[in-house]
Amino acid sequence: MTYPDFWHSLLSCYDEGEARAVARWLLEVCFGMTMADIACGAVEHMTAEQQQRLAAMQQRLLEGEPVQYVAGVADFGPRQFAVGPGVLIPRPETYELCRWVSENVKRSRQERQTQGAFDVLDIGTGSGCIACTLAADVPDARVTAWDISPVALQLARQNARRTGVSVNFEERDMLAVRYGSDLGMWDVIVSNPPYICDSEADDMAAWVLDYEPEIALFVPDDDPLLFYLHISNYAQSALKEGGQLFFEINPRFDEHIEDILLGLGFDDITVKEDQYGKSRFIKATWH
Repeated sequence: MTYPDFWHSLLSCYDEGEARAVARWLLEVCFGMTMADIACGAVEHMTAEQQQRLAAMQQRLLEGEPVQYVAGVADFGPRQFAVGPGVLIPRPETYELCRWVSENVKRSRQERQTQGAFDVLDIGTGSGCIACTLAADVPDARVTAWDISPVALQLARQNARRTGVSVNFEERDMLAVRYGSDLGMWDVIVSNPPYICDSEADDMAAWVLDYEPEIALFVPDDDPLLFYLHISNYAQSALKEGGQLFFEINPRFDEHIEDILLGLGFDDITVKEDQYGKSRFIKATWH
């Protein structure tokens, strides 16, 4: 197989620019090839075993499987995280959330001249991308991460080792956590919970619906704010004085989530747009 053969074969699934990008990224990540290597014929000179492996990957792509699952990794900011079936693929928007949390924490600690351990909780950690990123980027952070899925937690622990950070992972169901527990335990709570309504599925890409876990994506149409309400109620007592709550959100419900937070007594509420100009994140402070 030649490089043109490879990316041309992907045109049934991607437009030309995407096909080239997917082919280059897969060859770089899985076979260590630079563009210079590819231009010099490295694909044509692969061993029979490597050619067989590439052909198997090609077939998975042609069947619609996400390239991240095929490669076994996903880019997330400057790092790569292991991913696999049963765990949501990290999105660029979620890395924007991590940067916002990190910047706010650093600024807040400088303004308040506080030092020492800083307790962070990531609810619904999935691959661990948020927890591991904050453990790496927030000075003195002690990060705990919850998820209901043992499969996700196993992968998240692998990613903590991969990124060289310490995170305390726990199997917890947020919807079963008792309000009023963990009094004053956290400086920051952050969550990217399921927020896509069942009725929105028709507008989503087939590869998301066919391969990514429904439990990490969808909420019922008649209860779209399920996780935001539970997490906000928990955060009322679980946050320390001056602690902050961060969410990734469905842009359809930014005002509704803001109303929930105001009604529970949070203040300093800020809604932030993502790189596409959609209301995607919200921050609130508990006093």
